[in-house]
Amino acid sequence: MSDLITKHGGYRKLKSFQVAQLIYDVTLRFCDKYIDKRSRTHDQMVQAARSGVQNIAEGSQASATSKKTEIKLTQVARASLEELKLDYEDFLRQRGLAQWKRENPLRQALIDRRCQTADDVAAWVVEVARENGLCGQIGQCGQNAATQPLSTESTASTLSTKTYPELSANAALTLLMVACSLLDRQVERLAQDFENEGGFTERLYRVRMANRTRQGQWVLAHKPKRPQ
Repeated sequence: MSDLITKHGGYRKLKSFQVAQLIYDVTLRFCDKYIDKRSRTHDQMVQAARSGVQNIAEGSQASATSKKTEIKLTQVARASLEELKLDYEDFLRQRGLAQWKRENPLRQALIDRRCQTADDVAAWVVEVARENGLCGQIGQCGQNAATQPLSTESTASTLSTKTYPELSANAALTLLMVACSLLDRQVERLAQDFENEGGFTERLYRVRMANRTRQGQWVLAHKPKRPQ
């Protein structure tokens, strides 16, 4: 790689890209299961998740010739995930489901699980649903849930209409929190690098000046000497 075109395009190694890609897969599955496919919300959520992934990749690739573009596209990715976060919050609020608070231990439990795929997240949701009982509001079970046994039919209905959607949406919000935090730090680092090192234009100037200096030194070194 030349001094002018620096290393670029290594977005697959970025933790922000990996988490954003996981969010995209989780969101696609979530929307197909819980959001009407004919609704505008379905398309908007899927597109916002996709935008997060694509803009991280595009920004990383563009960094070869434009740090400004890389910063801009990374910020677009961050904004897309913020939009998606609001959609998940709306889903919970409009259905009377609980949104986990920051101190909820399930948030850290999911982070510690380090899920790699949407299947991993789905398996975690099923595991937590079984461990925490069959309540619509995880961690907020009423007395009736503890004292009155549910039939098999009502149990399945509760899991389907309350527990799984609530857990799944909160799991997605937890992953979004991680991704947004990573992108915030990434943008800050990119801005500092740009401030300290400049971008393509500055590199181009330095390369040209270095070439002129070398050419001048070569001319001086090979200049014929006048006879004494």
